[in-house]
Amino acid sequence: MIKRDIAGKIRGLAQKFPVVTITGPRQSGKSTLLKHLFQDYRYVSLENPDMRSFATEDPNGFIKTFDNRVIIDEAERVPTLFSYLQTHIDDVNESGMYMLAGSRNFHLMAAIDQSLAGRTAILKLLPFSRSELYGAGVLPQDVNEQIFKGFYPRIYDKEIAPTDYYPSYIATYVERDVRAMLNIGDLGRFTRFIRLCAGRIGQLLNKSNLATETGVTIPTVESWLSVLEASYILYRLEPNFNNYNKRIVKTPKLFFYDTGLACSLLGITSSEQLDIHFLRGALFENLVINQFLKNRLNQGIAPDLTFWRDSTGLEVDLVETKGLELHGYEIKSGSTYTNSYFDGLKKWGDLSRTPESRRTVIYSGADNLRTSGGNVIAFGSCLKF
Repeated sequence: MIKRDIAGKIRGLAQKFPVVTITGPRQSGKSTLLKHLFQDYRYVSLENPDMRSFATEDPNGFIKTFDNRVIIDEAERVPTLFSYLQTHIDDVNESGMYMLAGSRNFHLMAAIDQSLAGRTAILKLLPFSRSELYGAGVLPQDVNEQIFKGFYPRIYDKEIAPTDYYPSYIATYVERDVRAMLNIGDLGRFTRFIRLCAGRIGQLLNKSNLATETGVTIPTVESWLSVLEASYILYRLEPNFNNYNKRIVKTPKLFFYDTGLACSLLGITSSEQLDIHFLRGALFENLVINQFLKNRLNQGIAPDLTFWRDSTGLEVDLVETKGLELHGYEIKSGSTYTNSYFDGLKKWGDLSRTPESRRTVIYSGADNLRTSGGNVIAFGSCLKF
């Protein structure tokens, strides 16, 4: 089993909270990790119809049977169980009683907010990070291969080709999760919507345009985006609203939690196709930002990631807030450094009073450089991203 960076954080929180909740995409490794970390715990999945019926129809009997040191998978399938868990947890008042896992964040968090607030630590587990794959000796050396394969565990554990894995993942997701969360009669239209979103990676979100191309209303677009976010398919990177300059863009950008999934939606069938693909730069940017996201989440830290863009088109692809410090990153898929890479960083840095030491260009080249404008880091040289 590939070692997960978040493992130590989970163990530590299990010694302090009665419940630890792990949420994240389907097949990101939640159940496998919890079973590995807590081998003396019993495991029950509410995906199983019999167990789901037991928990729904006789919650007191379910809790009496599974009273302590239990992993409950797909916990959001029976939201009514959480109120009974709350009473039992308060009566016993021990640490590490339950490990909960779920893949539908909206339903899971709604149940937690209602019944388990203050009783559970909450962590997010995304597919593998680059550092995890590197530590296991299976990180592809080629950047295009990293983008194309993505980071879902089964691709590496079972050596499944991305062209076999992702179409099945998408079909299963649409058939199961979307039907469970939305009353959609035409699933084909929703699938088309996901593909249209993939074609807009790294772009400013235009809901009106998406509505027109999909043939639905703007409120429907917002509803569908919320479902895709809640089930960890895509996320919105919000603009940095610090008022250094009134002429700033205030529209979020779209990114996917996994570039391999995005490539499949885009119809990319080999890593070689990325060399000339019009979205290669956006997919590389997505890959880099996802590594920042995973780095923070694996430490149990809520990511504070934004971007900055002014009305003239100058932009900083990623702004990371660490305490009172801002760090700006320009992300370039090219392998040759040019001074123009710092144009947006210089404007933003001057407005935000961020020193050059916290302005960084990440590119596909081979050499790390120190320039008068800031740092230049080769993507392959740093596993943080």
